Amino acid sequence: MSGRALHSVVVPVFNEAESVDAFHARCTAALADLQGDDYEIVFVDDGSRDATWDLLQRIAQDDSHVRLVRLSRNFGQPIATTAGYDFSRGDTVTTIDGDLQDPPELIVEMVRRWREGAEIVYAARRKRDGETAFKKASSVAYTRLLRRMTDVDIPVDVGDFRLLSRKAVDALGQMPEQSRYLRGMVAWLGFRSEIVGFDREPRLTGTTKYPLGKMMKLAADGVLSFSVRPLRIATWLGVVTSAAAFIGVATIIVFRFTGIITTVRGWSSIVVLVLMLFGIQLLTIGALGEYMGRIYTEVRRRPLYLVAETSERVPSASGRLA
Repeated sequence: MSGRALHSVVVPVFNEAESVDAFHARCTAALADLQGDDYEIVFVDDGSRDATWDLLQRIAQDDSHVRLVRLSRNFGQPIATTAGYDFSRGDTVTTIDGDLQDPPELIVEMVRRWREGAEIVYAARRKRDGETAFKKASSVAYTRLLRRMTDVDIPVDVGDFRLLSRKAVDALGQMPEQSRYLRGMVAWLGFRSEIVGFDREPRLTGTTKYPLGKMMKLAADGVLSFSVRPLRIATWLGVVTSAAAFIGVATIIVFRFTGIITTVRGWSSIVVLVLMLFGIQLLTIGALGEYMGRIYTEVRRRPLYLVAETSERVPSASGRLA
C-alpha cells in the first residue's frame, strides 16, 4: 500500500466520562506517528448516562479529527462497534476500548502489518493486569472451548482490539445478524490475518462494563452463533439415556422371570433417575429455545441500532437516525 491513507479508530464508550479526555490525548499522540497518513477517531456513545457525551462534544469542537455518534440507548458493545464500522471512512478501521486497558500506541504497529498485506490484525493479550484470577481463568477456558465447539478458527487471547482493512469492514457489513459475536464474525471472514502481542493495562478509572451476566451472554452468543453442537449434544444425551433405560428395563425383566429378584426396591434411586431424565429434557428444551429465540430475533428485521445524534448527521447502513 502506497500513498496517503486514512485510518479510522472506532471507540465505543459507555459512561466513560472519567477517561475520555485522557484517552483522546494519548490516542492523538500515538496516531501522530502514522508517517504522514491521516486519521479520524470515531467515538460511539452507547447511551451513556453521565457526562460522556458533553465531554465528547467539547473534544470534537477542538479537534477536527474527532467524529461523534450517539446511539438512542444502550445497545451493547458489539452493536456500538458495528455502528462505528458503519460510520468510519478509513482505509483501515481499528476498534479499541476507551478505558486505556489497550494501548493506542500499538495501532502504529498494526497499521504497519496492514501495509505489509494483512487484512485483519489482532492484538493478543500476553498479560492482563488489573483483572481477577477468575476472569482470567474463565476467559482462557472459554476461548479454548469455543475453538473446539465451532468450525471457525477464532484466535485465543484476543478481544475487541483489532484492525480491519476496508475490504474486511465491507465484508463484515454484509453480515446483518442481531446476535453479534464480532470476534467470531471477524474470524469467519477468513482474510489474511496477523497477531500482535501486548500487555494489557489496568483500567484507568471506573469499573468494568462487562459484569458476569454480560460475560455469560457474550459466551452464549459465541457458542450459539457459530455452532450447532449443543443440539447434537442434546441428541446424543437422548440416545444415551434411552439406551440406558432400555437396558435397565430388559435387565429387570430378565431378573424377574429368572427369580434373581422377586420384589422391586430402591425407590430413592428411581427418584434420582427420574430427576436426572427431567433435567436432561429441560436442558434439551433450553438449547432448542435458545436457537428458536435467535431465529425470532432475526426474522423481526429490526435495525441493529438507532442513532440519536451525530457530529454530521450522516445516516448509516445498519442503523437509522432516530
